[in-house]
Amino acid sequence: MWEIIKAGGWVMWPLLACSVAAMAIAAERLWALRTSQVLPPTLLAEVWTLYRQQPLNAAQLKRLRAGSPLGAVLAAGLSNYRHGRDVMKESLEDAGRQVTHELERYLNMLGTIALVTPLLGLLGTVFGMIRVFNTLSAGGVANPSLLAGGIAEALITTAAGLTIAIPALLLHRYLVGRVDALVVGMEDEALNLVEMLHGEREELEAGS
Repeated sequence: MWEIIKAGGWVMWPLLACSVAAMAIAAERLWALRTSQVLPPTLLAEVWTLYRQQPLNAAQLKRLRAGSPLGAVLAAGLSNYRHGRDVMKESLEDAGRQVTHELERYLNMLGTIALVTPLLGLLGTVFGMIRVFNTLSAGGVANPSLLAGGIAEALITTAAGLTIAIPALLLHRYLVGRVDALVVGMEDEALNLVEMLHGEREELEAGS
């Protein structure tokens, strides 16, 4: 491995840094975007049960807000439901935008890595070819080791860039889709809360 990195030249170092960053971001986001963490399936039913016993106090709302992204959205709606349907919906939308921004954390960086690493590989290829042509111009045809070093630098960096970019792009697309699905789920739960608190739904169906 070390010999491959050396053969690829200095461009391999930023490529390695991008690889480590992409793996760290992907691991962190895959862990953070678990459905049980973002969208607890029984949370709305639990909140509704507590609310029917008595309105949630400030301490309960604080715990709800800190418990999960869905909890933060529901807490925003519960804090403002007395001001009417429109105000409640606005507060839910504001909280939803903040939560969505948090769910999308680091995804732009992952997408940037997927775009930049092939360009870094191409840059390494250019430097490798320059080295080859310099060797040829200096009569290096008789020195195969110098010629092979330039060709290796050109090929290794291209391969490294694509090896990093392809999984990074796939992970970025998957995580963006996962965020979208979670946001839709939170919107549905927020709408259910509005309907329940304002009398359009008298009871919460089990498992909805």
